[in-house]
Amino acid sequence: MEYVPTIGIEMHCEMKSNSKVFSPAANTYSKHSNTHVSPIDMGLPGVLPTVNKECVRKSIMMASILHCEIPEVLCFDRKNYYYPDLPKGFQITQSHMPIGIHGEIEVPYGESTLKVKIHDIHLEEDSAKMEHLERESLINYNRAGVPLLELVTEPVFHSIDETIAFLEYIRRVYQFTGISDADMKKGQIRCDVNVSINEEDGSLGTKVEVKNVNSFSNIEKVLECEIKRQIQLIDNGKRDEIEQETRRYDEATNSTIRMRSKVDAIDYKYFVEPNIPKIKIDPDWVKEIQDSIIELPLSRRNRYQALGLTSEDIKILLRERTISDYFDECITLGCEAKMASSWITSIILANLKDEESSIEDFKVQPKDLAKLLSKVLDKTISNKQAKEIFDRVLKEDILMEKAIETSDVQISDEAYLDSLVKSIVEAHPSEVEAYKNGRTNLFNFFVGNVMKETKGKANPVLTKEIIEKYLQ
Repeated sequence: MEYVPTIGIEMHCEMKSNSKVFSPAANTYSKHSNTHVSPIDMGLPGVLPTVNKECVRKSIMMASILHCEIPEVLCFDRKNYYYPDLPKGFQITQSHMPIGIHGEIEVPYGESTLKVKIHDIHLEEDSAKMEHLERESLINYNRAGVPLLELVTEPVFHSIDETIAFLEYIRRVYQFTGISDADMKKGQIRCDVNVSINEEDGSLGTKVEVKNVNSFSNIEKVLECEIKRQIQLIDNGKRDEIEQETRRYDEATNSTIRMRSKVDAIDYKYFVEPNIPKIKIDPDWVKEIQDSIIELPLSRRNRYQALGLTSEDIKILLRERTISDYFDECITLGCEAKMASSWITSIILANLKDEESSIEDFKVQPKDLAKLLSKVLDKTISNKQAKEIFDRVLKEDILMEKAIETSDVQISDEAYLDSLVKSIVEAHPSEVEAYKNGRTNLFNFFVGNVMKETKGKANPVLTKEIIEKYLQ
């Protein structure tokens, strides 16, 4: 029997904003624990939450990108449970009326695309961060109240590759739109993974949830080992032992470990959050947000493919929005696409890596690169000379125009080179005769003479074309 896994994802992503979602405490990463905390985050008596409008704006933006239905009213719910990492004893979230429902998004998948159905996306507050040591547990409340978007897919993935392709694309969308930095090293993305193996009749098998997986590489490992575990149980006639339960991933053993049965799951007793009144969402504001959405990575990929760029170059250009924007500006300024792409993905990014700098702060901006590459295209300078000029701009800290003006540019005056080649050919009749009789290596003799007369500055491509004309 061929086993078909079915996978659904709950993706939690911390949003980018100046303050937290319901308090004025700073929403910023810090190595120092418990330094960005307000009385509201701690749930102290007498405090009331206030909704962060910027977080709502970005939530509507993401819901729109996912082609979700957006409600007319903004409503929050209270999810009641007590953990040390939730000092209020409850979490403010959205259950009955999420910011977006019934969505669908197309994501890149190899050279094609994959359509993914979205159950909902909702805005909530994050909990504090706990660190469990051998004899004690430490709590960092900096993360308590950080705005969190939870994106829930339908169970639509049937392979690990599909799942990772979706997660990587959504992460890039968050980064490109500025909704989130989506930095996994800072714990800004965490996922719950739901896995089942289809029944023989094609229906969904029993769903198992693996909680709080904190990297895409670990999600791959979770899927590999959980799919394998469930298949082994089925092969051994123990399908009934696959329970609807919550498990966790153990990196040390590369296995999932049972936490609790879903049958015994906590009753969160959701009810409408009494301290935040319902807020009517202005349709004009929603349209304004939707109109502000920039070109997304999939659209950029399709456009770059139409320009004839390689898959590898496209992947590099779309690694960061700033790199993609740099390339787009070069194209707008008239650069040839493949040439600009080659320079950016190899020469410029190599320099950025050496300098540990960002492309926004790079000395050679798109207007500078456009000036340089235009000289290569019109054969004023060679590609080799362009690289030398590029290096001079970086090392000598001079402007691109000055570097080009003071460089030994090649001679591309066709009339001058034609006259020069003609005189050299006429001065060497015996060599011309020998060439025509089969000594084709003498072609380089004539090239050498032109280069000698021009001190190596003659445009080599144009020079060879003119010599070929006179030796026919």
